[in-house]
Amino acid sequence: MTTVSAERLATLFVEVADTLIDDFDVVEFLQMLTQRVADLFDTGEAGLMLADHRNRLNFMAASDESARLMELFQLQYGDGPCLDAFRTARPVTNVNLAAAAGKWPEFAPRAAQAGFQSVHAFPLRLRREVIGAMGVFGSATELDDADTLIVQSLADVAVIGLLQERSIRRGEALTEQLQGALNSRVIIEQAKGVVAQAYGVNPDEAYALIRAFSRNTNRHLSEVAATIVNELPALPNLTTR
Repeated sequence: MTTVSAERLATLFVEVADTLIDDFDVVEFLQMLTQRVADLFDTGEAGLMLADHRNRLNFMAASDESARLMELFQLQYGDGPCLDAFRTARPVTNVNLAAAAGKWPEFAPRAAQAGFQSVHAFPLRLRREVIGAMGVFGSATELDDADTLIVQSLADVAVIGLLQERSIRRGEALTEQLQGALNSRVIIEQAKGVVAQAYGVNPDEAYALIRAFSRNTNRHLSEVAATIVNELPALPNLTTR
C-alpha cells in the first residue's frame, strides 16, 4: 500500500464515521467503505461480508465484481481469509495465494486463477463483538504494521458508525438493521442482473447505472433496486439525471 497523506486519511475517516445523517443507507455506506479501502491500494479490490442473526456471514458489498466473486467463493466453500478474520477477530495479512492452498484448499486456487496474488482480511469488530469481515484482494502488495493499523481502524470506525446510527436506539435493533441490509443486498443483486440484460452491460456497469440513478433521483439504492425488480416491464430509464 502506498503512503497515505495525513490530509487524505483525515478526510477518509470523517467520511466513514459520518453516519449520523438523515436517510442513512447501510448498503450505500458499506459500498462506499469497500471503494475507499480499494482506493488505498495501487492494485486491489475490496469486499465485505456481514453476519446475520444466526451469526452466518453473507455478502454485503464489493468495490467491483471480481471482489464480489472472491467473497462468494469463500461463502460457498467455507474457507478463506474473511472467514478466518471473522472467527478469530484478528486481521489476516500478507498471504501469498500461490502458496496458500494448504491453508485454504478451495478458495486459494480459485483466487489465484482469477489473477489475484495476495490477500488481506480484517474483522469488523467493536470490542468483543464481531459483525463481519472485509477482504482486500490484489497483486503482491505487502502491508506493514502501519498499513494494517490504518485499514483495521477504518473497519473499526465503520462498525462504530453502524452502531451509532440514529435509528439504532437499543441493542436489539442492531440485528434488525443488519438483517434489513442483507435483504436489500439480495434485491440489489437481482436488479444488477435485470439491468445488465436490459442494457447489454456487465455487472459492474449495471451497478454503476443503478447507483448513479439512485443519487441523481435522491432515492435509496435499495428502493431503486426494488423498483427495478418488482415493477417490470416498466424499467426506469437509468440514464435520467
